[in-house]
Amino acid sequence: MFEKCSAIGYRQALDGIEQKTLVHGEKTLMVEFRLQKGVALPLHSHPHEQIGYLVKGQIRLTIGIDVHDVLPGDSWCIPGDVLHCAEIIDNSVAVEVFSPVREDYLSPVTL
Repeated sequence: MFEKCSAIGYRQALDGIEQKTLVHGEKTLMVEFRLQKGVALPLHSHPHEQIGYLVKGQIRLTIGIDVHDVLPGDSWCIPGDVLHCAEIIDNSVAVEVFSPVREDYLSPVTL
């Protein structure tokens, strides 16, 4: 599968958080998140392993009991079923890969 860069296909995940599935295969899925300053991603978990990279901005990411101040170029891996949350310190863009594929991220809604 190959996808060209496009400004369409973003959907609002939560207030202040937009997401777009960039590409997916049989076992992995890659998503871009646009995160607004001051937003908090609530504590949650899911069975998917989640690997991320901060493209721009600043976030405070909590994985289990560990808190990380994340800056552009930093990356992370969240094992499946581990509680995690994030505080968006500055407008940010993150790219994350999920395995297995998150079926709930396969149907984009254009904003």
